Amino acid sequence: MPNDPSLSLFTAALGLSAPWQVTNIDFDEAAKRIDFNVGYGRGTHFACPACGAPDQPVHDRRRRAWQHLHFFEHRAFIHAEVPRVRCADCSKTSQVSVPWARPGSGFTQLFEAMLVTLARHMPANTVARMFHIGDDAVWRVLHHYTDAARAQEDFSQVTAVGIDETAARRSHDYITLFHDMRARRVLYACEGRDQRTVDAFAEDLRAHGGDPDRIEAVCIDMSKAYIAGVTRVLPEAAITFDAFHVIQLANQAVDEVRRRESVWAKSLKRSRWIWLKDHGDLTAKQARQFQSLSRENLETGRAWRLKEALRALYANAPSREQAEDELMRWVSWARRCRLEPFKRLAATIKAHWDGVLNVFGSRLTNGAVEGMNGLIQAAKARARGYRTARSLITMSYLIGGKLSALPANPYTTRCCGQAS
Repeated sequence: MPNDPSLSLFTAALGLSAPWQVTNIDFDEAAKRIDFNVGYGRGTHFACPACGAPDQPVHDRRRRAWQHLHFFEHRAFIHAEVPRVRCADCSKTSQVSVPWARPGSGFTQLFEAMLVTLARHMPANTVARMFHIGDDAVWRVLHHYTDAARAQEDFSQVTAVGIDETAARRSHDYITLFHDMRARRVLYACEGRDQRTVDAFAEDLRAHGGDPDRIEAVCIDMSKAYIAGVTRVLPEAAITFDAFHVIQLANQAVDEVRRRESVWAKSLKRSRWIWLKDHGDLTAKQARQFQSLSRENLETGRAWRLKEALRALYANAPSREQAEDELMRWVSWARRCRLEPFKRLAATIKAHWDGVLNVFGSRLTNGAVEGMNGLIQAAKARARGYRTARSLITMSYLIGGKLSALPANPYTTRCCGQAS
């Protein structure tokens, strides 16, 4: 090979080590493209990819190409005649793995690491356009590394789980997300929102060193499917019905009262949000409208006071015992309020009494779960939706899984052991 210092420079820049080295560089300024031809010295022997036997001679070669990270604004590609060896020990003919790319991929490992890094912050189709590749190729990379990283996760310490659903597409097709309540990470996601999702979670938990019988607490909404699944599959778990969902039911009851009353009380028109928002979040105009409406003898005002009393109970009850007394008084008030939506809510709370009260002992809340779901839905909105539920599941892991084995950002540098 010619003794060209630039070849040694680019060999080092590409992170190649013996026997691999850059043998030639083709630069096309008009096409903004640079091609690196990589090879090895004549007479080089390789270990057998099948059995590991060392020092096997090259049988034949197959030319391959891989897209690499850009060199400045230029698209970069690596080309190599990849050797196959016929092993004298196992008699198999196998292709040698190149050190810069995983088998079967058309991208270098550094290029794929960049795809994973960017896809955690922007839509996959945007990443694809940046690198002039198809978004299907991006998704193949994301699925591969997410699956590989999840395979290394350890769930042996998981004892408290939050379960919630999120829409894969508008108005239909849901996925269920299982969260580690203490580590605040997505453990598992799957299609559907029935009790079979809990079976699938238990199986995945075991596959990662966890034990369904060690789950002590589960925080869910009042979905019959989730209740049935948890009761059957996680028998030691105390069910907690998240305060967020109970207050959400109260908000729905307030809105039902308002909609019914607004048929004859015209002053309630365009007032929905002043009854549902936190009062600290009201605009000045909304606050004035609320002050005006609160002076009227409205059923909606009565419904709002019931809802706010329930919120205050959750915010202020210092113990389960005190909460039980206060909640019993609230249920009695709701039963006597002559507002049908709140009478139904009181019956729902009584039917799920232990699970509603458990929140005051465990203090478990799906607030972090809802926050994570918000991030996932924001990613979906940026991407203008995903074509498949699997893509949404993969993004859920990338955004919320705290996966420790994902490839690192290739542009992260370290100085004295610290990331810069």
